[in-house]
Amino acid sequence: MKINWGTGLVIGMALFIGFILFFVFRISTDKDLNHDLVTEGYYQKEMELQEDIYAQQNTAAMEKQIAGKKTEAGYMLQFPAMYNPEKIEGKVFLYRPSNQRLDFEIPLKLNDPNLLIPDDRLVAGRWNITIDWEYEGKSFRYKKEITY
Repeated sequence: MKINWGTGLVIGMALFIGFILFFVFRISTDKDLNHDLVTEGYYQKEMELQEDIYAQQNTAAMEKQIAGKKTEAGYMLQFPAMYNPEKIEGKVFLYRPSNQRLDFEIPLKLNDPNLLIPDDRLVAGRWNITIDWEYEGKSFRYKKEITY
């Protein structure tokens, strides 16, 4: 049987469309692949945006900022010495853009101005750190991207 160019073109397009449909079906039904949203409660987060803006403005107005550095024991966050660590309350949220299962939150109760995030909780790669904290009724928000 002889195949002309029109028949070959139709067969080629049919094979290509079948190939694409196979991968679309496989990706949408595979339980091992994760299809996470960027964040849970997206619309609720947007409603809290103005409060976040005020908290970030308070942080930007601080004389000395929170410092972070990598140590052998983990990632060390150092709060400014002008704030009494025992009056600082809040939470530290670590967000892993590539895998939602690695995200975690640490409550912020300090006895000294340093907070150590243990090395065993941090996987190598990019992390977004968000610290929401209050000091004497004033809200602060610190955000930073780190590569660990």
